[in-house]
Amino acid sequence: MSEPTELRDPPEASRRRKPSAKPKGRVTMTDIARAAGCSQATVSFVLNNSPGIRLSQQTRDRVIEAARLLGYSPPVFSALRPPVTPFEGLDGVIGFAVDQLATSPEAVVAIEGARQASWNAGNVLLVAQTMGDAVMEPRAVSALTRRGISALIYMTIFTREITAPEFLYSLDIPVILLNCYTADYAFPAVVPSEIAGGQSSTRHLISHGHRRIATITGEPWMQAAQDRLKGYRRALATADIPFDPELVVEGDWSASAGYAATVRLLALKDRPTAIFCQNDRTAIGCYEALKEAGLHIPQDISVVGYDDEEIARHLFPPLTTSILPHLAMGQWAIEQLETPPTPGRGRYPITKLECPLVERESVASVKGAAAG
Repeated sequence: MSEPTELRDPPEASRRRKPSAKPKGRVTMTDIARAAGCSQATVSFVLNNSPGIRLSQQTRDRVIEAARLLGYSPPVFSALRPPVTPFEGLDGVIGFAVDQLATSPEAVVAIEGARQASWNAGNVLLVAQTMGDAVMEPRAVSALTRRGISALIYMTIFTREITAPEFLYSLDIPVILLNCYTADYAFPAVVPSEIAGGQSSTRHLISHGHRRIATITGEPWMQAAQDRLKGYRRALATADIPFDPELVVEGDWSASAGYAATVRLLALKDRPTAIFCQNDRTAIGCYEALKEAGLHIPQDISVVGYDDEEIARHLFPPLTTSILPHLAMGQWAIEQLETPPTPGRGRYPITKLECPLVERESVASVKGAAAG
């Protein structure tokens, strides 16, 4: 089933790169992408005003600003700005039900994205933690509906297909699924584009000449771990690099697992020149093991993480990683309510949001090879 593509970049991306000077010669989309902190494809979509591609206004503005500063002149910039539709149809209160809140930074980020989009329209957000409990979850949602919510965002911490509880189908208000989806496509749903994220991370290492690329996975039962591994394998296959199961080590998302997996990889007769850690906490353990072995990052081994947690930018060297788009997902959920879906009817495609790569200082070209 084809899925609409929606590309977004969080606010932090806009602070990563500022064009300090115009490049010599003709300005290319690659120059603009580098300055705007997004992919070349995103730049192309914006500058060509491509139909059928949904991008946030923030991304459009950042690309246009970078293009202006670099001296790139598309036909008419004003034509690139879609009209802003006022938020209508809500009564001022939106419910947000999430299975885990206290232990999950991702939930907090998604809620903040929804809050920003809600407050901009004069609406407020009511949040309930449900723990996915069969008894308490419907009671929590019922408590929200009694307070007059005009829509409900239903979020799970782990990205996955869910069997939606019956009470969601019986609600007479719009329901949006965040970080989860149903097999019957009964509700609009948004998830991260994890396969593309794993592919982008691996492709970044390949572009620096690496061919002996290891990966430390998360827990294999989790869809995020499965999809990031699929992306890793796709990137290798596209570059005609044979898949070597020796270079795939199972982890559990923790720093200690990252440390143990890295020690195991370093013991290989033909050790890797780069390691794709499938989350930033794994990368912390990887850093520790590499430094304990007397290896330097990225001179001896390059490292890429995933999630862009706060610690990533404070590691030494700062970690190249991918952003989980939970802020954009929260904003997306609110934006869908501008045209409220009919409760309990229709089939809605799953929207996958881009996980942009943040290039920092943990990746270098492999010795003896030029970057691609």
